[in-house]
Amino acid sequence: MLGFFFRHYDDWIDRYVIYDDGSTDGSLDILHAHPKVEVRKFVRTNPESFVLSHTRLQNEVWKESRGKTDWIVVTALDEHLWIPGRSMADYLAEQRKEGATLIPAMGFNMVSNVFPTNDAMLVHAITRGCPAANFNKLSIFNPDALKETNFKPGRHKAQPQGRLWLPARDELLLWHFKNIGLERTVARETAQGLRLGNVDKAESFGSQYLWDAQGKQEFWETLDKESMELSGAGFKAHLCCARPLWWEEKYMILRLPHNMFLPLGLFWLYALPASILAKLAALLQRASLRAFTKAGLLNAKR
Repeated sequence: MLGFFFRHYDDWIDRYVIYDDGSTDGSLDILHAHPKVEVRKFVRTNPESFVLSHTRLQNEVWKESRGKTDWIVVTALDEHLWIPGRSMADYLAEQRKEGATLIPAMGFNMVSNVFPTNDAMLVHAITRGCPAANFNKLSIFNPDALKETNFKPGRHKAQPQGRLWLPARDELLLWHFKNIGLERTVARETAQGLRLGNVDKAESFGSQYLWDAQGKQEFWETLDKESMELSGAGFKAHLCCARPLWWEEKYMILRLPHNMFLPLGLFWLYALPASILAKLAALLQRASLRAFTKAGLLNAKR
């Protein structure tokens, strides 16, 4: 996966810090050859839990970059963050100028029966997937604006603290390329299951890695059956993503207005917490539906 990962991120990432948990498959040679990569050893701060050790690392390590960088990206090697048709460097510069401090991503679980050629761009080679609430993750944020990320295990949710301003609208995608080739995926997840500690097993962290071959195959078949094409012109991520979006449920996370030149009074009316905006949008949607339904019934009677 490293070649796909670097091809996707090299254009807009200045520095990588990658943590190794005892790789023996030649990955370290690739990492040491990359000029932007610093390799560090992953230390299990909780000897009985890979997941809790990983979560603690993700919640702390980014803090060393305060005052040194515009944006931090916390991600895994099979997670590709992007916006179709847009340069990520340009997008992030725009969001920083407008005042956004955290950019959560709408997550999709990608699937393919065929492993692409080694020179491919995964976001173009594999374009079928399912909306996945677990992959609606906080991956990109301004390290100077956040005090804490408070990631939950797997980064599936977060409770960030600090100056919390979302972009005016959700555009960022997280395409998770975990399920590429059934046999490869089953072998990989079986190997991952061997790395789980006693606490992980007791808390059901990473429990899918412990499924038997039949369970893994059934999950794969369901994912493959329910997947949709995500690359078409008619695909609208904000309409297809898995809701609820956790950042719209947090009261103190604000969303930037679409128009920064609004009068001050209107600006503050618009710059409501994302949680309230989401509820207002749902109310308006239901009211519109009722109005259209009523109008349709009246027309039918006439």
